[in-house]
Amino acid sequence: MSKPLILMVDDDAELADDVAELLFREGWALHHVLTGGDGEKALDRLQPDLLLLDVMLPDAHGLDLCRRWRDRFPALGIVMLTARGDPMDRVLGLEIGADDYLPKPFEPRELVARVRALLRRQAPGRVQTQLLRFDGLVIDPLQREVRAGDALVALSTVEFKLLLALARSAGQPLDRDQLNAAVQGGPYRPLDRTVDVQVARLRRKLADAAPGREWVATVRGEGYVFLPKG
Repeated sequence: MSKPLILMVDDDAELADDVAELLFREGWALHHVLTGGDGEKALDRLQPDLLLLDVMLPDAHGLDLCRRWRDRFPALGIVMLTARGDPMDRVLGLEIGADDYLPKPFEPRELVARVRALLRRQAPGRVQTQLLRFDGLVIDPLQREVRAGDALVALSTVEFKLLLALARSAGQPLDRDQLNAAVQGGPYRPLDRTVDVQVARLRRKLADAAPGREWVATVRGEGYVFLPKG
């Protein structure tokens, strides 16, 4: 089995050298580029397993790249790296397609843990990549697509992750902490109200796609539950 390949797009060459050595010790390979333009070429040529993407690049904004690359490579694991610590930046990064968000400076062990967890989720052939089929709803974890009947439901990355977590625990209520963990595996947690807002948006989009059908219900004092049957 070939070792996982990680692409790092970051203009900090010294940091990239440190990360390359760190990941090499874990049995992973790192390819580093300094600009978004070179990152685009490397994505097409190398088809990496995971992307480490800096927010501030000399030729592009990392959030713009994240949004575009998520559309082109729906199964690619993306971890945003940034020196900016504003919680809203983190929420925005997750909203537009990042799987995780790591502010600089970061602890080496934390980076390794995040990468390992994401590579495990991205591994092909695992049960988690199989289609989830319900009466009138199909969820494709690999392509990150949701279909209600024949209609494609346009969900943000956060909304998709929430739906996937709920659907994988169909009939079992999940609390806010569990849903927060499904959105981002690291120590950062959005405010509880953020989850409520995202679930409300998710429910509205599902209701628009399948009028008269409730997929996600509120369980007072516990959280939210996915209803596999109408």
